[in-house]
Amino acid sequence: MAESTEPTEPTEFAEPTGSKAAEPGIAAGNAAVRERFPFDDSQDFEDCGRGFLGTAEDTEVRGDAGSVWGLRAYGFLDRECPGTANPSLWRQSRLVARHGLYEVAAGVYQVRGFDLSNMTLVEGDRGVLVIDPLISAETAAAALALYRRHRGDRPVTALLYTHSHIDHFGGARGVLSQEDVDRGVPVIAPEGFLEHAVSENVYAGTAMARRAAYMYGAALPKGERGQIGAGLGQTTSTGVAGLLAPTVDVTRTGQSETVDGIRMVFHLTPGTEAPAELNIHFPDRAALCMAENATHNLHNLLTLRGAQARNPRVWAHYLTEAIALFADSVDVAFASHHWPVWGRERVLAFLSGQRDLYAYLHDQTLRLLNQGLTPLEIAETIEMPPALERAWHTHGYYGSVSHNVKAVYQYYLGWFDGNPAHLWGHPPVEAAKRYVDFMGGSENVLRRARDSFAAGDFRWVAQVVNHVVYADPGNAEARALQADALEQLGYGSENGTWRNFYLTGALELRAGSVGTPTVTNSPDLLAALTLDQLVDSLAIRVDGPRSWDADLGIRFSPHGADPLNLRLRNGVLVHTTGTTPEVARPDVDITLGEAELRALLLGTADLAGLAARGRAEIAGDPGKFTELLGYLEEPDADFAIVTP
Repeated sequence: MAESTEPTEPTEFAEPTGSKAAEPGIAAGNAAVRERFPFDDSQDFEDCGRGFLGTAEDTEVRGDAGSVWGLRAYGFLDRECPGTANPSLWRQSRLVARHGLYEVAAGVYQVRGFDLSNMTLVEGDRGVLVIDPLISAETAAAALALYRRHRGDRPVTALLYTHSHIDHFGGARGVLSQEDVDRGVPVIAPEGFLEHAVSENVYAGTAMARRAAYMYGAALPKGERGQIGAGLGQTTSTGVAGLLAPTVDVTRTGQSETVDGIRMVFHLTPGTEAPAELNIHFPDRAALCMAENATHNLHNLLTLRGAQARNPRVWAHYLTEAIALFADSVDVAFASHHWPVWGRERVLAFLSGQRDLYAYLHDQTLRLLNQGLTPLEIAETIEMPPALERAWHTHGYYGSVSHNVKAVYQYYLGWFDGNPAHLWGHPPVEAAKRYVDFMGGSENVLRRARDSFAAGDFRWVAQVVNHVVYADPGNAEARALQADALEQLGYGSENGTWRNFYLTGALELRAGSVGTPTVTNSPDLLAALTLDQLVDSLAIRVDGPRSWDADLGIRFSPHGADPLNLRLRNGVLVHTTGTTPEVARPDVDITLGEAELRALLLGTADLAGLAARGRAEIAGDPGKFTELLGYLEEPDADFAIVTP
């Protein structure tokens, strides 16, 4: 095993409120995992430790509100795996928790373990290219400082985003400023990056962020009964996320750019792990950056926080294309998560194994759904090829076979499994009341569920007691038993995000809501919205029933630009630009600058105040704009998940 890259002395950890030990069946199941897989294979540990140059002396990364990342938070993973954790996930978390600066290839370095993702730094003639600057400005700045401590105070001469997820751009302002970009430092990204980066975090951002609290277990104490990682990375930092808009778009595979003497050949991979994504070949260094298209786990085809379903056929296609384009000319492949793979034969085996993983899930799910199997049936039926199951990098630490095949089903056939009994079911609370009544009342359900718990059937306990919790949310006995069942399911899970979901659900049942610890719709993301996207973000907040009878026409006339027309009718907010018969005679016409218009729509300025300061001219009834704002509903960042 490679030498540890963080202090190995035990660290103290807290236990979640009301947590209990692993039941005998769960502990035995976890112990049996050691017999199924090659735990004596130390290659990943050797690769993870290769090129280690050092780590930060300060173990806490701090922001204005305190610590946003703790480098020693996972020191307890150097202990033996307890019965409350799946040994395979424990092993993965030990690897991912390693932190520090690593040399990947000549002039190519990575800072790992400073956030959910890695920061890659490529040295040029004058300075350094930064690839994927983590989630938060604070962690990005700490990662860059670590690099400079070992490699000198080189300026950042370019910034590159491999794709449109926030853990690959949110820390941009920790390595560059807008003034740097204005002075000509390029910011490179795949075509469509900005649209997808901002829309994902704004349109459904509140719901995604709330569910992400479960997915990453941000509110769970870190320890053997709590959060031990998320498979892809340990968790998300909680600092300030931002965005610097790209200045150079990559629009085609084969496009080459040379920045600060660094030659890059790009491979566009849209619709794989992200809607806008690219791989990067460094031909002068025999190195290949696979972004997030090939990592040391099975990735998500539908992330549990929620997103659009991904197509594994497309994913597999681009991995095949990457092999054809680059496998004969690279000595190391690395990604924006996990650790590199060295050697051409090993790189080929790694990329082809990852390709086969996604292709198999796609093809076999389609085969089974065409035999009439439903998503749940496919998830229970499908088996992975033995060679793929034996390879550590195909394990479902972040995605899982179970929820990924359901995502493939959803991608092709949607939510409906074809059974008309499922076409018009009762919503959860109403269904729960009927189920509990049919089963003889809450006391009877709980009595029988306790027997199932004692028998180790925790999946059934969670399924059936959920009805009691929804039918009678004040039933303390039901909440306690449901929490106990979810906790045991978490202890046994190989998937980090499943574990976090189960244990966070148990925590909220016992201690109340944890809310949304991490907010992603930062001012930078809101500022990057186009006016179309900004009005769309208002349209999805209109309370339709309350505005059924409203009929409003509002025209904004930005200086030097076409008018922006808003029409609210039938509970629908529609917007157009230029002249339109729908708003031929608006109720109010407001002339102002684009900055003022954005401030109005974002709610950071009020119309009367702008008019009083001479920043807006109003013709018509300004009360109509106020009426429109009154129909907008604020999203709930603390909605219930495990209770009604």
